[in-house]
Amino acid sequence: MKNNKSLGQHWLNNREILDYIADEASASISSAEQGKKPLCIEIGPGLGTLTSSLLKRFEKVIAVEFDERLATNLPGSFPGTNLEVVNADFLKFDLEKIPAPYVVAGNIPYYITSPIIEHILMAKNQPERAVLLMPKEVAERIVYEKETVLSLKCKNRAKVRLGEVVGREEFTPPPKVDSQVLIMKPHTPEVDDAVFKMIALAFSSPRKKLLHNLAPLKGKNELIEIFDKVGISRDARPADLHLKDYERLFKSML
Repeated sequence: MKNNKSLGQHWLNNREILDYIADEASASISSAEQGKKPLCIEIGPGLGTLTSSLLKRFEKVIAVEFDERLATNLPGSFPGTNLEVVNADFLKFDLEKIPAPYVVAGNIPYYITSPIIEHILMAKNQPERAVLLMPKEVAERIVYEKETVLSLKCKNRAKVRLGEVVGREEFTPPPKVDSQVLIMKPHTPEVDDAVFKMIALAFSSPRKKLLHNLAPLKGKNELIEIFDKVGISRDARPADLHLKDYERLFKSML
């Protein structure tokens, strides 16, 4: 079936990689150890190549597909399996109605990577695990030392690590960049969401000094005193501070 370029559709057919993603999605699930097998929410199943691997590892798969023609055709590819296909935008899909425990997996559309991650992590009914294939550069930025708003949001609500790199040549049609698997294990937030209002202001001009970006909150001299008090360099840029640094800074400004 022809892909829809406007929806960022790139088919992955390498069975070894698909099985790897499914294995990561089904690994180390605490509830499974207690005898309760979780279900899997798949984002954007497309032609069902990953769906096939997931159905072998999960009692039930709920595949959320935005493309109506794909959603209509997918059930016919897996007769006799416990597959439920929902024709919907995942960003509007209500995770609160999904019975726990569950996990999320998917080869997600590149152009909405960040909103998808946020939708998963901000759910009150969080999954036990999320295994997502995304642009390599985005996955690396989430895990590495230099922070972004997205990386801070992820680290606030999940333990994150990088999985395998998937070359662009593994997709049909090939995307312009390589991909990488990101594995997230959600947990309770480490800092209050109120801190992120300050973080959003801090990253309003990512290349400028933090003192400049946070000037609307306090006078410059007072900000310098606060920075010195909490041990933050006056020359620090937004990407230099980690989650707990921002929390300390936020509390010092109250």
